[in-house]
Amino acid sequence: MFAAMAAPVNNPDHGFCRDCLTFQRGETRRCERCGSPRLARHPELYRLHLAHIDCDAFYAAIEKRDNPALKDRPVIVGGGKRGVVSTACYIARIHGVRSAMPMFKALEACPEAVVIPPDMEKYVRVGREVRALMQALTPLVEPLSIDEAFLDLSGTERLHGMPPAVVLARFALTVEKELGITVSAGLSYCKFLAKVASDFRKPRGLSVIGEAEALGFLAEQPVTLIWGVGKAFAASLECDGIRTIGQLQRMERGDLMRRYGVMGDRLYHLSRGEDDRRVHPDSDAKSVSAETTFDTDISAMAELVPVLRALSEKVSARLKKSGIAGRTVVLKLKTQDFKLRTRNRQLGDPTRLADRIFQTGLDLLRRQADGTKYRLLGIGVSDLSDDEKADPPDLVDIQSRKRALAEGAIDTLRGKFGKKAVETGYTFGKGRSANPPEPIED
Repeated sequence: MFAAMAAPVNNPDHGFCRDCLTFQRGETRRCERCGSPRLARHPELYRLHLAHIDCDAFYAAIEKRDNPALKDRPVIVGGGKRGVVSTACYIARIHGVRSAMPMFKALEACPEAVVIPPDMEKYVRVGREVRALMQALTPLVEPLSIDEAFLDLSGTERLHGMPPAVVLARFALTVEKELGITVSAGLSYCKFLAKVASDFRKPRGLSVIGEAEALGFLAEQPVTLIWGVGKAFAASLECDGIRTIGQLQRMERGDLMRRYGVMGDRLYHLSRGEDDRRVHPDSDAKSVSAETTFDTDISAMAELVPVLRALSEKVSARLKKSGIAGRTVVLKLKTQDFKLRTRNRQLGDPTRLADRIFQTGLDLLRRQADGTKYRLLGIGVSDLSDDEKADPPDLVDIQSRKRALAEGAIDTLRGKFGKKAVETGYTFGKGRSANPPEPIED
């Protein structure tokens, strides 16, 4: 009789402990086994299977892991005084530092912060380790960036012997123990709300948004919670008197589409928690690029060209290492008043050569060299494919073959003696281009 009266050990209202993974027998405030207050409870806790995982202050967390002396100090990962914040640790965020904030503003808000230049090679390596742990949970992993991804855990309960919610909690403990960083996770029935949930209780968070509560929860949120609603679009919506998602829920789909086109259709569905997108594990990289922010604004071609060449070589090295090539070259410039200019050109065939990337970017750059001062320069390639058909012989430009062979020889020497073993005349002795950043895979 006592056994019949006992609460089931997997009652979602009782939940489980996120620190020792013990299922709770009652609605206690602390874990019945280890005393931890980190309990996960939700009426739909064991029915949901779509997750979004995001590492907490990823770059800064890695730097703190590798240098324990930084543990209790505010850390900003980013460029020099003229750069921007890539990541700020949570101590720095308390002072008002945010990602993408100009560095001078970040240091005004938190002058005692330790500023560390990005080490993309290290971050990519740790990101791959996190990704490998994700793929051990399910084959349905869709990366969004170096440190976040969607996971579909449906059908894995028999494999792991526990519900997806507990699998996520165990994953977070594994990352913390094996890699020395922390993650936050969101669990829901669709991708939109899983991502929203993962931002709730950072760091070390695990949040759940169920289907039954979705409409009520969304109604109270600002329109900026919806993907694609940035500052400019939010201002347009506010001009129309729309500030909350609840207001969108009361509008007809046709009215929204007449006002805002395709975005109106998105507003209609997402405001109601309707998102039928699936997790696609084969989402390949869309572009490979490298950029740098200058300490002082630059307008002279004589100063911009060496930087462009160095960045082109960085992008080329990444393409060659990955066995891929790109057909569209993209030039990125940011003016001194933070206005962004992007220009692109599609090539006749894919390339992975630094010379072709540079020469194409140079032609695009010349068209923008009108005396404008730039604070940022970037170059990249998109329309990626494997490199089997990259850079075929050019019957018109007979010198291209010689330049390709010379580049191959340079690559061989650099691989044997280091990156500075051979330099072109474009970059040799040019201080500004000495240390361009590692390319970013978008």
